[in-house]
Amino acid sequence: MKLKTAPAGRVRAFAALVRQSLKGESYDYTQGSLRKAIVLLAIPMILELSLESVFAVVDMFFVGRLGENAIATVGLTESVVTLVYATAIGLSTAVTAVVARRTGEKDPEAASHAAAQGILLSLGITVAISAAGIWFAPDVLRLMGARPDVVDTGTPFTRIMLGGSVVIILLFLINGIFRGAGNAAVAMRSLWLASLSNIVLCPLFIYGLGGWDGWGLKGAAIATTLGRGIGVAYQLYYLWKGAGNVRIRAGHLRPDWPLIRSLAALAWPATFQFLIASGSWIVLAWLVATTGGTGASAGYQVAIRNVVFFILPAWGLSNAAATLVGQNLGAGLPERAERSVLLTARYNVLFMACVTVILLAFAPAIVGVFSGDPAVRHTGTLALRIISTGYVFYGIGMVVMQSLNGAGDTRTPTLVNFGGFWLFQIPLALLLAKGTSLGATGAFISIPVAETAIALAAIVLFRRGKWKRVQV
Repeated sequence: MKLKTAPAGRVRAFAALVRQSLKGESYDYTQGSLRKAIVLLAIPMILELSLESVFAVVDMFFVGRLGENAIATVGLTESVVTLVYATAIGLSTAVTAVVARRTGEKDPEAASHAAAQGILLSLGITVAISAAGIWFAPDVLRLMGARPDVVDTGTPFTRIMLGGSVVIILLFLINGIFRGAGNAAVAMRSLWLASLSNIVLCPLFIYGLGGWDGWGLKGAAIATTLGRGIGVAYQLYYLWKGAGNVRIRAGHLRPDWPLIRSLAALAWPATFQFLIASGSWIVLAWLVATTGGTGASAGYQVAIRNVVFFILPAWGLSNAAATLVGQNLGAGLPERAERSVLLTARYNVLFMACVTVILLAFAPAIVGVFSGDPAVRHTGTLALRIISTGYVFYGIGMVVMQSLNGAGDTRTPTLVNFGGFWLFQIPLALLLAKGTSLGATGAFISIPVAETAIALAAIVLFRRGKWKRVQV
């Protein structure tokens, strides 16, 4: 009888843990079960990441009915907005590390002060980005190769999107504050609110309602920016209300220049981490297109979108590890911090191993959902299977790299990324794709090989333990 009821009891216990994670109840992540801590942090973080990807999909879905000029404008603008995302991720990584450390030290006042200084730093940066985006919007489209008619029709959209960079950066940054403080559920709910607002407002502002014809393409930009703004308003309410470990008051907003400089010193390497990785993917996309043609390029894009989709839960686990590392280092528990990384990596390996089996077995069916073209399906299936062979190492690498970021050691992952992507992956891809008969397949092969090398390098550096002594 005991053997029959035990599994049911474990399921009920896990379901209760999931409910607790979604409610965002207060929990001390420097004590108690690490397994419980990982689940409480990872579930809302996974859901948060999945909702962030909804923005671009929603925009493209509704804009698609406006014609090819509108589609081109959204695509080109999103490419430039990637730079804004990079800045946002860098700032978010820095503030997560500092807030997590102060939270682990049981110093909520210092955590709140660091959060406020992070917001001040982000506002200073976004004023420059937004002003440049508003002024140079048509030049941005021309630089990206847009035709004159696309520039004419797309400039208002690009101007609003880049001019509204402040809400993009604040949304990322403040969620980084919540993650560092262990309030992952609040971060998740802010993205839910922003995404749902965008879904409701996008068709309304594009196509109108009743006798109103809407704003067309410009309406998509307004809806997206306003949706993110609603999410930011929700975040600011919680920061002011102080429902968690961080509670910002007017006194915290007085500039603390040494702390601002410290946050900037953490943020710029983290920004380059994202740019280095994103840039390498752009080069690979170009290489596939030039060596394999349109069909190969389309198949590769289908494969990459599925790769990103299946990696989202792994990113959630990685962010959970970063918070655990920061808080436990702050509590003076470096060994517990290390155990949290190893346990999270183990969970990620199990998850990614299951995903690998699924993709290897069902790649043709998965790619077939997106395209019926034989050439696209063939290349997409091949790319998905080859890339998925490195999934286990992706999972390990993500956890270790994010853990180093969570410790405040943002420079080490940046150097590993630069060496792994630009000094190894890209030369290898060029050699295999252009120097052999493999063509685009060579570019596919370079991805798991490089990711495996990056993961091994990250493990070696992590094991050396210098991250345990980083001061933030």
